[in-house]
Amino acid sequence: MATRPLAAIVLAAGEGTRMRSPTPKPLHRVCGRPLVLHVLDALAELSVERVVVVVGYRSAEVTKTLQAEAPPELRLEFVEQVRPLGTGDAAAVGLTGFPEPYEGLEDGDLVVLPGDAPLVRPATLAALVQAHRSSAAAATLLTAVLPDPTGYGRVVRAKDGSVARIVEESDATEEEREIDEVATSIYCFRHGVLAPTLRRLSPDNAQGEYYLTDAVSVLHAAGYPVTSLAASDPAEAAGVNDRAQLAAAEAELRSRINERWMRRGVTMTDPEQTYLDASVRIGRDVTILPGVLLEGSTSVGDGAVLGPSTRLVDCQVGPGARVEHSVGRLAFVGEEAVVGPFAVLEPGARVAPRVATGPFFVGGS
Repeated sequence: MATRPLAAIVLAAGEGTRMRSPTPKPLHRVCGRPLVLHVLDALAELSVERVVVVVGYRSAEVTKTLQAEAPPELRLEFVEQVRPLGTGDAAAVGLTGFPEPYEGLEDGDLVVLPGDAPLVRPATLAALVQAHRSSAAAATLLTAVLPDPTGYGRVVRAKDGSVARIVEESDATEEEREIDEVATSIYCFRHGVLAPTLRRLSPDNAQGEYYLTDAVSVLHAAGYPVTSLAASDPAEAAGVNDRAQLAAAEAELRSRINERWMRRGVTMTDPEQTYLDASVRIGRDVTILPGVLLEGSTSVGDGAVLGPSTRLVDCQVGPGARVEHSVGRLAFVGEEAVVGPFAVLEPGARVAPRVATGPFFVGGS
């Protein structure tokens, strides 16, 4: 069972009208990386044989970004949902990205997840797949129990405790809205049952769309077992639909990044005022003072001291260097060099090892 092939469909076709931006929602950035790339980063830690990304709004832009920045170990295919007919239709479009006869994948499992779920952890996806395979279910959904489930689809269970259906909030009764267990829009399906299930979906709902959530009730009515796995961290249920949710995801992911670096030996005197992109690399025994922003491909050598009030973008800081009250972009700071206070390092600037710069230093090529 553990050797069954595994594939994935990532739903990244949405415009994201509540973001109020021409930028496609999947490309809005959290900790310096587009939303959908955080999802692909999580999938890259699983043994996924193929990932089909469903694109739609400004599809060429999304495709180009993912081709350039996605984890190289992922085998990506792109298919376009021409008309936004809902997540069920998007999943059906995603199935067209698998070649006939699926290279054996029809006997495997298929993870389906949205491209706006940057907080899902690789370990959670692995646990979902394992729970799905252990139960021999037709589908297994990731759920979460929330103190305030407003806005989420509720998980409705049968009398025996099995999952019977998911009801969207706009279609839920008052009693159903009292349910605090919600669906996260992350599923693991038995590959062979998904296509016939999606063909039985109906747009008879408040939005007039084909809901992927309705696949659960279709399977349950047909007698297929549907199981669930509760996420240990309810934050993983959070999607991003507007700028407030984007900021909340940024704060949560930033907290995870900072904790990971601190556990690796980096000192942060005030983690809440330390902002690190997911792509930043930091050496051992580095000290980061309040008000530090490290962005892009910035790397920091062992024993360096950064801050306070310092912003570096795509910079390289050598071992033992110190940078305080300064900004820099595409610059190099040599080993044990001292930069600042109040220095500006322009693109191409190089501070030689063991050199100290004065205030208002401006350098560049």
